[in-house]
Amino acid sequence: MKRIKSERGQSLVELGISLVILLYLLSGAAEFGVLFFQFVQLRDAAQEGALYGSMFPPTSASDTAQELEIAERAKYSSPTRSPIDLVNDTDVTVDVDVTDAQFCEGGSIQVTVTYPHKIFMPFMSQILGGNTVPLNATVTDTILSPVCP
Repeated sequence: MKRIKSERGQSLVELGISLVILLYLLSGAAEFGVLFFQFVQLRDAAQEGALYGSMFPPTSASDTAQELEIAERAKYSSPTRSPIDLVNDTDVTVDVDVTDAQFCEGGSIQVTVTYPHKIFMPFMSQILGGNTVPLNATVTDTILSPVCP
């Protein structure tokens, strides 16, 4: 088959367009992988905080010292070399709430860990409408001790 002179370079243009699209899809998959890994880390931290809070819950609504201890337990649940440095990153927030105001056995404690994921993929911020994706992980656990009076 003989090529027409006006079609010279067509394959190169097709390769260039296809390569840009494929690289963009590959970087999107990498962004999603990092985002999912960060969510799993936040979920694990919330689970650790809820587990600790179920055994050592706050004694009242004004027991902020115990809530801080639960939040610290959640933050120190993963090493600092993980994708999110839960201990030193100021964007990480941990909220502790006793959901039914029963601070003894049978009540429930809820731990929420939030982090704004910063998008590193070019042009994705225009598609999503911002530079960050909010990640939230919430775990609710039953308070196991102390026994209610």
